[in-house]
Amino acid sequence: MLMKNNDNRRILIIEDEEGLVLSLEDRLINEGYAVDSEMNGIKGEEKALNGDYSLILLDVMLPGRDGFQICQNLREADITTPILMLTARSTNIDTIMGLRLGADDYLPKPFDMQVLLARISALLRRSNGDSTSSTTETKSADNYVFGPYVLNMSRQELSREGTLIPLNAKEYKLLCFFLKNSNRVIDRDELLDEVWGYDSVTTTRTVDVHIAWLRQKLEEKEIPEYLLTIRGYGYKFVPG
Repeated sequence: MLMKNNDNRRILIIEDEEGLVLSLEDRLINEGYAVDSEMNGIKGEEKALNGDYSLILLDVMLPGRDGFQICQNLREADITTPILMLTARSTNIDTIMGLRLGADDYLPKPFDMQVLLARISALLRRSNGDSTSSTTETKSADNYVFGPYVLNMSRQELSREGTLIPLNAKEYKLLCFFLKNSNRVIDRDELLDEVWGYDSVTTTRTVDVHIAWLRQKLEEKEIPEYLLTIRGYGYKFVPG
């Protein structure tokens, strides 16, 4: 059911958890968005293909058709609407798969509603061309733009003003994880779990070393602008 007419801020929710759908609808409507929802993957894809939406909130585990397939089908149909994937499956493999299929962002459940609203706002700003980056005039589904940097997900390449910045495998995984968790404080143990894996014997000191390497490639000033240290806890990535 479509609620509250606002052509410039229309959001489609494709999610099969009824309680979550109701919560999302209530909050988004209160924030001034028009909201349409569907709990079946096939029907949700039909709405996404035929509706004029500003953004799509897409669950991965859906009846009828999963979110990965929906995302891929929409991009193959040249639907460029920003897609924010919501899922209880928060492994790196799932995240990278979603991004490679054309999703613009990824938020694991359970999530804070304020974080979701911030992600939605950022995606809408970028899709409307209100980006502070001077490296590109259009937002590609394969690119994540922050400041003067562009991270190409399909090629796993980071560039600044057309110049490639080499990243090793762990630096790339760290940057991807920070990008999809922008503005959230993350402790070292979570970084170990998500980037190195639960069975890793890596220590938190190794996390600090890789963060330092990544900073050398991103930060131009002595005081970090993007990768901030939160004393006594961990790190926070601020895309600007």
